[in-house]
Amino acid sequence: MAENKIDVAYVANLARLDLSDGEKALFQGQLEDIVKYVEMIRKVDVTGVEPMMHGRKLVNVLREDEIAPSMDREAALANAPARVGEEFLLPKIVEGAES
Repeated sequence: MAENKIDVAYVANLARLDLSDGEKALFQGQLEDIVKYVEMIRKVDVTGVEPMMHGRKLVNVLREDEIAPSMDREAALANAPARVGEEFLLPKIVEGAES
């Protein structure tokens, strides 16, 4: 197995990160552990295993949209503090908004 050494200082420089020596040492160890784990996963025999996006079957738990009776528009607008035609008139909440 070829050693995959990641140069944390180089990557940090590319990402424009200013890391302390302690952070570089910490991240170097963490990245090396990740690379070792990926190498270990690569060794798993997946012959005959179908590729999948998720470990479990996804099921849509949402119901179908169905038209159902709702409140009458005039009844809903009757409680509105202000309205324009068949719509609620709301106060401006964005400073500097035009009328």
